[in-house]
Amino acid sequence: MLSRRQLLSTAGATLALAGCATARPAPLPPAPAPLPPPGPDANAQLTKLLDALFEEVLDDTPELVTQLGLDKGPRADAKRRLSDASLADLEKDRARTADQLARMKAIDRSQLTGMSAINYDSVIFGLANTDEANRRFKYGPEGAGQPYVLSQLNGSYRSTPDFLGNQHVIETKDDADAYLSRLEAYATQMDQETERTRHDVGLGMIAPDFAIDGALVQMNNLRTSPDRSPLVTQLEAKVKDKQIAGDYGAYASKIYLQKVRPALERQIALMKEIRPRASHDAGIGGRPDGEAYYALALRNSTTTTLSAAEIHQIGLEQAKELSARADTILKAQGYSKGSVGARIQALYKDKKYHYPNTDVGKEKLIADLNLQVQAMAKRLPEYFGTLPKAPLDIKRVPKFIEAGAPGGYYNQATLDGSRPGIYWINLRDTAEYPSWSLPTLTYHEGLPGHHLQLTLQQEADLPMLRRATFLSAYGEGWALYAEKLAQEMGVYADDPIAEIGYLQSSLFRSGRLVVDTGMHAMGWSREKAIETMTSIDGSPTSAATTEIERYSVWPGQACSYMVGKLTWLRLREKAQAALGSRFDIRKFHDAGLLSGAMPLTVLEAVIDTYIASNRA
Repeated sequence: MLSRRQLLSTAGATLALAGCATARPAPLPPAPAPLPPPGPDANAQLTKLLDALFEEVLDDTPELVTQLGLDKGPRADAKRRLSDASLADLEKDRARTADQLARMKAIDRSQLTGMSAINYDSVIFGLANTDEANRRFKYGPEGAGQPYVLSQLNGSYRSTPDFLGNQHVIETKDDADAYLSRLEAYATQMDQETERTRHDVGLGMIAPDFAIDGALVQMNNLRTSPDRSPLVTQLEAKVKDKQIAGDYGAYASKIYLQKVRPALERQIALMKEIRPRASHDAGIGGRPDGEAYYALALRNSTTTTLSAAEIHQIGLEQAKELSARADTILKAQGYSKGSVGARIQALYKDKKYHYPNTDVGKEKLIADLNLQVQAMAKRLPEYFGTLPKAPLDIKRVPKFIEAGAPGGYYNQATLDGSRPGIYWINLRDTAEYPSWSLPTLTYHEGLPGHHLQLTLQQEADLPMLRRATFLSAYGEGWALYAEKLAQEMGVYADDPIAEIGYLQSSLFRSGRLVVDTGMHAMGWSREKAIETMTSIDGSPTSAATTEIERYSVWPGQACSYMVGKLTWLRLREKAQAALGSRFDIRKFHDAGLLSGAMPLTVLEAVIDTYIASNRA
């Protein structure tokens, strides 16, 4: 084929010859049609789609907008709203998930390279699992994992007061006015959840009796006079601190009395109404399509295809191995009588390890945790090439949700740095946290655990959708791996009793594999699960009860921790074996962390790429 330049040269010669001829020149051929523009690049398509999906999530979740610090400028209106919790909105969410999945599938996965392939595989996993559950189950929220709208752990009666108090920032009068708007929306939100609970009860989905009892305790604690309600008092304190004019206490009290408390009372009435119909069965297996629900919940939480039976066996094996190590240390410290669990229970009861169960004692406990975080921060450069920028605060879980809240949890910082990461510790009873148990909890929730991982993800060069994503097997697996890493760093070299704290934490997570699968796949009772957990990890019955009741209403999630940790450890061993002297733990951690949260199968592919790129 002639090139365009050749065609022009030929045409010029023809015209010159034609000027000397007597014959009429032949007409020029028509100009060739312009080539069509190149098709869109699959990587660019994906980037555009992920940005669109993130905006759709923000449009529908004003709480997330606030959590990320984006409730300003074009999204300032989000600060005045709460999420719609109606049945109609749930159906809309399910339809949107199906549509988002279809849009993802329209992109040619085979054309994606590098980080785009990781982004695609990470996002489509969650969409596909959620869509499959949406099509099969018509109860609970979207997806599989939290089957009850209201329980001792689920519901806006628990989450929204905490959210308004700790994440709704008040600096100006507009911020205070927005709080009042959200307070009104809160009443609507609770009524919507009441309607959805009635709907689910009609399908045979009623939370266990102990979960309803736990919810009623917390609901009644929230149902109080305005001057004692955190919904009112936390607003009053903030406007006073910022010297914002206006009687906001009176405004909030009026909304609370006229709208919020009546909605809460309707919710209490519903829970009392259904309580006589509630079963004491702890597991999901005996509820509508419960076996299939648990299988999907396990897949979603562990991001693997491990069966309940396989996970149960892993838990038993890990518990046996960890117990042997704990037995050795306990005997060396003079604790030789009884089972490992019984000896750890004795350590829990030893008051020399207890902080005073007073406000002063609890303040001292938090101060000691801050010292621990500072010491760990100094050592991070030895193990990580990239370090988090956002600071970390340690706070008590608010008293009004202590009864049903977990022992510790983490809220990540805002994107703009206006709020730090927060490690919350539940200090309802300091005896649940003897001093030897606290270092490991802090390594898990703070550094090098959740705060490091989630902050690095948020600060990484990733699409916003992935920067804001949390996957339990990856994130909780990392935090549990961080406990092991701290132990490897030698933090317990001079404190063997504190190492028992590390081993007890690992036994606790191993026990979770056993009791979660026991309840939801094997028909165990709540009582058998509590007894089994205390025998494995030695935790007090009160703490074990809170945990077992949590797993009962959140099937599968408790299995994500140990499955994730074991995957991180296996992949590190794989990289060490493949790279030998070229292995650098800082590069390994960067490879696994700077690509953001992902299913464990995707993490394996990422580490394989890291290994290949660092071979000799």
